[in-house]
This record gives sequence, structure tokens and C-alpha cells, in this order.
Amino acid sequence: MTESSIAVTYDLNMTLTLALATVLLIIGHYVKKAIPLLRKFFIPAPVIGGILFSFVTLAGHHFHLFSFTFDDQLKNLLMMAFFTSIGFTASFKMLIKGGMSVAIFLMASMILICVQNGVGIGIAKMFGLNPLLGLATGSIPLTGGHGTSAAFGPELERLGLDVGLSVSIAAATFGLVAGSIVGGPIGKLLLKRHKIICNPSTDDTNNDMLEGGKLSFAEKQVTESELFMGCAYLIISMGLGSFIILGLKKIGIILPAYLGPMIIAAILRNCCDMKHWHMPIHTINIVGSLALQFFLAMALMTMRLWELAALAIPLITILLVQTLIICLFTYFITFKVMGSDYDAAVIAVGHCGFGMGATPNAMANMETFTGANGPSPKAFFVVPIVGALFIDFVNAFIITTFMNMV
Repeated sequence: MTESSIAVTYDLNMTLTLALATVLLIIGHYVKKAIPLLRKFFIPAPVIGGILFSFVTLAGHHFHLFSFTFDDQLKNLLMMAFFTSIGFTASFKMLIKGGMSVAIFLMASMILICVQNGVGIGIAKMFGLNPLLGLATGSIPLTGGHGTSAAFGPELERLGLDVGLSVSIAAATFGLVAGSIVGGPIGKLLLKRHKIICNPSTDDTNNDMLEGGKLSFAEKQVTESELFMGCAYLIISMGLGSFIILGLKKIGIILPAYLGPMIIAAILRNCCDMKHWHMPIHTINIVGSLALQFFLAMALMTMRLWELAALAIPLITILLVQTLIICLFTYFITFKVMGSDYDAAVIAVGHCGFGMGATPNAMANMETFTGANGPSPKAFFVVPIVGALFIDFVNAFIITTFMNMV
């Protein structure tokens, strides 16, 4: 069916696009509050609102009634702001403070990213499909989640995968549910096979960051001055980073627009850490989180769900294999490299959560598991640090490497 067969096309400018995204965010929060199952699997509110609207556009397309076009300028700016805020979380000081366990778990997570992408690309080729489909069902939606999916989806489409965004978002939603389901059974199998009982670590070096066995982030009041400085750090990093991308483009190296700002942000963060200068990280995270919510809503409301029908069998096959991969990886590798003890079993449970979904899923997996089997302060220290501070940063660079290889 061609666009000309659509009865009415609504062209939304930047203001209307933002207004619609805001309405969808409000709807998403309301629906999530009303349906406990959505809260259980930590489905983000913008995902709910955006997907609901995408079903509206699907109906309009199917019955030849209406379609929409949107202004992408603000969406691209919000995407860059979100990834720049991720750059500010890449603190080498925190990595060193976390000790060897954090470094090992980060390495294991990086290996899983490569495995997910390799498996996805391999199966896509088996079906005779564009290998970029493998990335759209690899670490982009699984380790990366909806934020990374919404960012890399359009990039995949630019490279020739027309369904890059739709497939990535669908895979990310599947991953949130699958990661929450398989974590507990993997942990139980590990305890049973290795006859492990709860014997949590008591490493004193972690005590300053632990409270009740969980990573503690103190709530801080955000002042106007703090908000201004947080925005200033983000905007300046985005501007300086753009020069890096433009400079590399002139010598024939093409990189996604957000990588430059991420690099600048990481450099600024670590310079401030070394000089013991204050940086409003809490405020930067808030601004980045807000940018992500609006960006996700804008990205998901533009999904073309009708394009997924022809890929149903390959998509389901790849995602089922990816689920098997996360089970095997956490059971045989994560558990072993993290020490083959009770803490390692809990970390494996958490790895199922953010290896297929997001850090909140990892925390929920571990909370449920430790509630039944005993506490694990080490797991609640290691997993959030890697999941919240490092994994998105390294995932973006690994994905970019695979995209250039493919």
C-alpha cells in the first residue's frame, strides 16, 4: 500500500510532536499505575504510551484512514542529551573503588554483549536476512533496553534496515519480561546443583556504599543553581562533542552523533574526580532521565508495527535463542567468574535481569531471590554499579564497532 492511498496525513511540527509525546507520557504513567503487571516487569511509562499510540497508527494504516508525520529535530536533541548524561556516569574512580568484583562483572557483561550481537547476526544470516537485524535483536534491545533501542533503531534504518526501530523496541519489550522470568529459576538451579547456602560477603570496603544490603543513593534537593549547572555541563559537552564527530567525518570516519558528547562527558567527569571538583551528577542524571522519557515517547509513537508481520518467525526464533543464551551464560560463566558461591548465584540472577532488560529488573530479580534465600550485600553492590554506571557506555561503543563491521 502506498502513502497516497491513506485518506488523511497529519503533519505535526515540533510543538505538536512534543505536545503529543507529553500526552502519551501522562497516559503511560496512568496505565502503568492502573495495571500491576506493567509495574512488576518495570515497563517504562513512555513505552506504554508510545506503543498504545503506535497501535492507533497501525489501525489508521490498516484501514487506510490516516497517517502521521513528525518533526524529528527535538527527538534527536533529546537523544543526544540522554547519551551525554550516560557519559557522565563513566567514572574510573567508581570502577576502582568497586574493586575486582566490579571489574570482573563488567568484563563478563561486555562478553555477553558481544555474544548477543554475534548470535543475532548469525541467525539473521541463516534466514537470509539483513545482518543488521541481528543487532536489532542483540545487545541494542537486550543489554541496552528501550533507550538504546530508540537511539540505535533510526541508525539501523539509515544503514538499510527499514524495520530497525520497530524490531528493536519489540525485542526490548520481550527482553524485559523474559529477563524477569528466567532469573529466579537460574538461581535456584545453581543453589541446588552446587549445594550452596547463604553465606554473604562482609567486605568492609563496601560498607560505606551499602545500606541494608542495597546500594544507597541519597535523595538530594535540586536547586535552580544546580539545575543550571547540570544543564550547562550537558549542553557544553554536546557542543564540544559535535566538533569531534565533524572532525572525524572530514577524514572519512563516520560515527553516531552522540558518541562525541559521550566522550567529552566522560573526560569531564574523570577530570573532576581527579581534581576533587564538584559536579552536579544527581542533577545531570535527572535531566538525562527526563530527556530519555520524552525521547522514548517520541521514538515509539513513530513505530510502524505493520512492518513486523513479515519478520515474525525470524524475530521469535532469534529472541528465544537469546533467552537460552542468557540462561547458559549466567549459569556457566557469570556464576563461575564471580566466585561460584552464594553471592555469585545472586549476581547471576541479577545478570539475567539487565542482560535481557534493565537494571531495575536486575534489582527486582535479586530482591525476590534473596528474600527467599538470604541476603547478598556484595551482589547489591556490584550489579547496580555496573548496570547503572558503566554498561550503557561500553555497550554503545561495542554496538558501533559491530555496526561498522557489518
